[in-house]
Amino acid sequence: MEQVIQVTGLCVVGALLALVVKRGSPETALLLTVAAAVVVLLALAGAVEELLAFLAELAEASGVPPALFAPLYKTVGIALVVQVGGSLCRDAGESALAAVVETAGAVCALVAALPLLRAVLDMLLELMG
Repeated sequence: MEQVIQVTGLCVVGALLALVVKRGSPETALLLTVAAAVVVLLALAGAVEELLAFLAELAEASGVPPALFAPLYKTVGIALVVQVGGSLCRDAGESALAAVVETAGAVCALVAALPLLRAVLDMLLELMG
């Protein structure tokens, strides 16, 4: 709870500073926004590490091979990166680039999910044969 309040406060302060700076220098405002996003991501590193440790424990307890969880983690990571990247592009007034980032993210997510899709296909073929 405390961390979410800190992150929210940092983001609000960053957004307000970017809004003030935007009048004089839109480029600096965008850099300020990116810097705030990086600081927030660094601040969340501990929480992400704890979450990944729990997910690894969950995967081990489930008996499902860890290789099947990797595509899920990669896909979630891709989605988060694409969401932030697309928003930053839109903030910079580049909606076309935001659309490209989102399209690239969709392709990369599908590629990351291929091992999982192959495992499902193999299981289905095994059941049919």
